[in-house]
Amino acid sequence: MKTEQAQSNQFVVCLNNEGYKASLEVGKIYRVIIDESARANGLIRIIDESGEDYAFSANRFYPIEVPKPVEEVLLSAC
Repeated sequence: MKTEQAQSNQFVVCLNNEGYKASLEVGKIYRVIIDESARANGLIRIIDESGEDYAFSANRFYPIEVPKPVEEVLLSAC
């Protein structure tokens, strides 16, 4: 992602919820909360099913790019 705005609106899809079935749904798209400290430790911070942001192992997710209309819907749902 090239722009500051694009970096602030990153999305990932969950690939693995083992051990976190109440917090994560496989196949669901989550918004990334930029956290350089978490990233440096192999973690990614997302808003989970509780509505709170938590750090999870980054290998549980795959980064995706979404079209602008989809991004707008995802952001309005947060």
